[in-house]
Amino acid sequence: MKMSRFAMVAILAASAAALGPRAVSAAGPDISQFTLDNGLQVMVIPDHRTPVVTHMVWYKVGSADEQPGKSGIAHFLEHLMFKGTDAHPQGEFSAEVARLGGQENAFTSQDYTAYFQRVAREHLEKVMGFEADRMTGLKLSDEVVLPERDVVLEERRMRTDNEPGARLGEILQATTYVNHPYQHPIIGWEHEIKQLNREDALAFYRRYYAPNNALLVVAGDVKADDVRALAEKTYGKVARADTPARNRPQEPEPQAHRRVSLADARVAQPSVQRSYLVPSDRIAAPHEAEALEVLSQILGGGQTGRLYRQLVAEKGLAAGAGAWYQGTAYDATRFVVYASPRPGVSLEDLEAAIDAVVAEVADQGVDDLELKRAKTRLTADMIYAQDNQATLARIYGAAWATGSSADDVRGWPERVKAVSGAEVQAAAKRYLTTDRAVTGYLKTAAPDAPKPDAPKADASKTGDRS
Repeated sequence: MKMSRFAMVAILAASAAALGPRAVSAAGPDISQFTLDNGLQVMVIPDHRTPVVTHMVWYKVGSADEQPGKSGIAHFLEHLMFKGTDAHPQGEFSAEVARLGGQENAFTSQDYTAYFQRVAREHLEKVMGFEADRMTGLKLSDEVVLPERDVVLEERRMRTDNEPGARLGEILQATTYVNHPYQHPIIGWEHEIKQLNREDALAFYRRYYAPNNALLVVAGDVKADDVRALAEKTYGKVARADTPARNRPQEPEPQAHRRVSLADARVAQPSVQRSYLVPSDRIAAPHEAEALEVLSQILGGGQTGRLYRQLVAEKGLAAGAGAWYQGTAYDATRFVVYASPRPGVSLEDLEAAIDAVVAEVADQGVDDLELKRAKTRLTADMIYAQDNQATLARIYGAAWATGSSADDVRGWPERVKAVSGAEVQAAAKRYLTTDRAVTGYLKTAAPDAPKPDAPKADASKTGDRS
């Protein structure tokens, strides 16, 4: 399940998706920012509660920046970044982080790719040196690239091809966008992943991995002056590159309701989902993104949300229901509502019930109690999330990488508190309309009976195709 702009970022603290929204108190931490001569932008977020630092490098390139026919190259390169340099052979960086008692990982989104380590503060210079070295020093050969491509293909088979719910989600996303590259999955299409090679990876790396296309976020028990000195000593040695400006095809205004359906014998729980095309935080008009955040909470905020309360608790039509808004995006994004039927309830009837809940908000607005409850929950989650240093680094980094400033993040709680019921109703009326939507059904299908003359299955192929 996905959530709001900073909700989605916060889950990166645990995995790479979304849990708990943008997260700071109204005042927020005393953040420092500066830029090195080579263009690397640096943000320092002080957190002196423990002698630990979270060090993150964000490249302003993701799956939506890939060339046509090369889907998955951003994620593939993320894997390959751990294959070593001349100065530090494969495995040395990870082994050193483990020896120091730290943690490391990386993740790719549609808009950015990030690499991070969490170590004791005295080891900050060491991880900075390693990360600066692989910013331009990556060495690749077919002997490491081709097996890693197989790893990515297997990852796709396990997480998407063999999971009907994930396949429907991929289809919904691809259908929501008719022109924008958000339409293709982060991991890539299988037939295009199979064609990726060493030259593709290095070309993408040389094009986008450069200090002037990167953001450095350091959160923890550090001082800004000390981080500046270390950044100049390590990253300051890396030459800037001729990195292109972000220039993507944009999505036209949607004009028709579209439907998709996926039936699979492995589906134990059918569901209905609707994806609406809506503005992200970066491109929304003033107050719109915050109103969409509050709307997603009013509709899908757990057991107090309207969808759960009416469809599950009161009418007994659904086993579960909710909503999310993916505000952390550079371009137009999605607002999704969903529900799973109880036995004997058709997907058509459940869809009609969802429509009625959404229409009620658009036509009649929201009451003062649920508005206050939604805003209180959002702002409380933001404040609680600041207790996690790594979450702070991810929230500010993802916001920065998608066009927001530190001040935007710090001021978000107050903007949420200022959202009016009329603004929530206006957002629902303007954006939650079927002509902006794709509706998806996930159904259970009976296993196909084998045909007497069916050819024997090819054992070299894995997964099924829809």
